[in-house]
Amino acid sequence: MLVYPSSIDLSSRTLRYLAGHLLSWRREIGTRWRRLAPGRHALLTLAHLRCGDTYAQLAAGFGTGIATAYRYIREAIDVLAALAPSLAEAMKTIRTKAFVILDGTLLPIDRIAADTPYFSGKHKRHGMNVQVLTDPFGRLLWASSALPGSTHDLTAARQHGITEALAEPELKCWADKAYQGAGGPVRVPFRGRHLKRWKRRHNTTHARIRCLDERAMATLKGWRLLRKLRCSTNRITDVVKAVVVLHHAST
Repeated sequence: MLVYPSSIDLSSRTLRYLAGHLLSWRREIGTRWRRLAPGRHALLTLAHLRCGDTYAQLAAGFGTGIATAYRYIREAIDVLAALAPSLAEAMKTIRTKAFVILDGTLLPIDRIAADTPYFSGKHKRHGMNVQVLTDPFGRLLWASSALPGSTHDLTAARQHGITEALAEPELKCWADKAYQGAGGPVRVPFRGRHLKRWKRRHNTTHARIRCLDERAMATLKGWRLLRKLRCSTNRITDVVKAVVVLHHAST
């Protein structure tokens, strides 16, 4: 097998952040020796999350076995996921914003037709539903745990308690038509073909504000592993949380 050096479009600050937490974790559990130092361990994890490299590719590049690469990456993701903010913690930051944008995204997974709970009728593919909150500038603030792709966005928002959390401080929240009926602070565009002029203007303004959420989605999908997940669906929530933590650490 041929091995060649590559690059990751992340700052050294992100690497130091993850390496520091891995070092603290090793001290906590009393690890005496590892084949990879914390810095190399962190680099291995970032290559997997950011570039989507497989375990076989990473094992060859870092001189470890495939099983070892899998264990290292799983351990690092667990460490990062434990640092992810809950919705209640994220609300402390959200309350300082003029408004927030709520949207859902589908993370594609490799499932077959028999796995109907994971099939999204909207996107015509299998995946996991993740709800995202962004600030007025399109910056990613919080991402929910992953639900089967067949879950409707409004159902997912209610299940995660997002609508209730936003209603308490009476925040303004902009969302698309999928959240029709959410009530409270969630503002959605008018539906229908033959709308009055003022309703069409409202929908145009609404779309201009809501489109800022695409920046957060692009940020999330910038981690190539999330473009096609091949792990167990039980692990996807931790992967998403790990990505959010690393994103916040790099900004």
